[in-house]
Amino acid sequence: MKGLISVFLTALLFFSSKTASSQTPPPPPADTTGNLDKIFDRVEVEASYPGGVNEWIRFLQKNLNAETPVNNNAPAGKFTVLVQFIVDKDGSISEIKPLTSLGYGMEQEVVRILKQSGKWTPAIQNGRPVKAYRKQPVTFQVEDDEIDIITKTPFVLYANTDNPLSINVYKVKPEDVLLTITQGTITRMGDGRYMVKVSKPGRVIIRVYNSKKDKEVGAVSFEVRE
Repeated sequence: MKGLISVFLTALLFFSSKTASSQTPPPPPADTTGNLDKIFDRVEVEASYPGGVNEWIRFLQKNLNAETPVNNNAPAGKFTVLVQFIVDKDGSISEIKPLTSLGYGMEQEVVRILKQSGKWTPAIQNGRPVKAYRKQPVTFQVEDDEIDIITKTPFVLYANTDNPLSINVYKVKPEDVLLTITQGTITRMGDGRYMVKVSKPGRVIIRVYNSKKDKEVGAVSFEVRE
């Protein structure tokens, strides 16, 4: 049963990621010839939301539905959605496209909010407004009120190494807890402690069962990093 959910709003950072580059062709390179009709990838001054980062965060907090992954039965975990869009010379935005595919309605929710965000302050190149790409990360965090899982980095495991994990499942005795993982191995160490090992980066789900009742208690999603 899902309990709390919070949304962490990363400020307007312009960056590339392995996920983005693997799923979409790269945007056109920056134009230094003065052709202001091109879409710029790198600019002197990035496009911004009117009022700056704080206003943008307030807009997201007011309008974003933070319950989206819970409503779509997402497991507990932290999920960072990345969406790319274009800010035109007049500040209008277009070509809003998710660069991740985490599911549970999260990409669609961020796209919906961007469509409602109105006009932005355009990017500047060579002292003039230009059409430019932006990328917006939004991180949803889903918490399960019946399970406490502690790892070195919250909701993150590391590939090809031993990952210590501690778990407390409310209303289930430690000896009755059974864990499974979608990729990798879990070794019980005793007293609610486990060792998890996965072989490749990506995302895995650890499912938690009450072995005495043969019943699933919950599930937790982890990002796996190199």
